Amino acid sequence: MTALVKRFGITVRQLRMGHGWTQDELAWRSGLDRSYVGEVERGGAVPSIVTVEKLAAALQLEMTVLLAHCERVKEQRAAQLDRLSAIAR
Repeated sequence: MTALVKRFGITVRQLRMGHGWTQDELAWRSGLDRSYVGEVERGGAVPSIVTVEKLAAALQLEMTVLLAHCERVKEQRAAQLDRLSAIAR
């Protein structure tokens, strides 16, 4: 899967856990199957825009805010790689 799909999954997992919810809870709140939520979180499924909207609503966010979180994950990962590169030199 693409890096974006993986980052989206990481973001959904972080936000879900921030609420203290299980995958079952997020699935119920979003109207999705628990196994599908797990696939999304692992980056194994490419969610449609409708699914992104359902997840955002369940997480009590606007879609744009959810996607902005994905960008922050990207920036955090880039910073981590920079730090590791500096250590390795």
